Amino acid sequence: MTVTRDDVIDFIYDEARMLDEGRFTEWLDLWLADGFYWMPLDYKQDNPHDMTSLLHEDDFMRRLRVERLNGERTFSQKPKSRCHHVIQRPFVDEFDPEAGRFVTNTSMHYVETRLDEQFLLALTATHELNLVDGQLKIANKRVDLLNSDAAFGNIQLLP
Repeated sequence: MTVTRDDVIDFIYDEARMLDEGRFTEWLDLWLADGFYWMPLDYKQDNPHDMTSLLHEDDFMRRLRVERLNGERTFSQKPKSRCHHVIQRPFVDEFDPEAGRFVTNTSMHYVETRLDEQFLLALTATHELNLVDGQLKIANKRVDLLNSDAAFGNIQLLP
């Protein structure tokens, strides 16, 4: 498969749509098994190991989150939380089709709602994508919240 910049950009839009539509199991299939979903606690934090992060999820933790979100007995999700991503066109910061490696940077607003509560996050998502067996996969995803140092309630879904 020959990957174009538009393919990479469409992948980011498709991921956001999956999350907005609650297709979490399908979302899991976008990931490489050894990938990490990271949300730093501090602005410009350079790694998830030397200090606390808002989240740093490996495959097991992503699957556990999705199992909870899809669970019929998850009473804290009755009714279920919903989300909406409003994303700017992603920048493709690295584009190396020969190596099958791509990095994007996407600014977005993320809204999460449940019952009569709603909150908004402004963020930048960095996706490291790899081409594996002709398909783009998320190797790592980093979500930097504009106000990461604020006090947050529970973020139930996936910015």
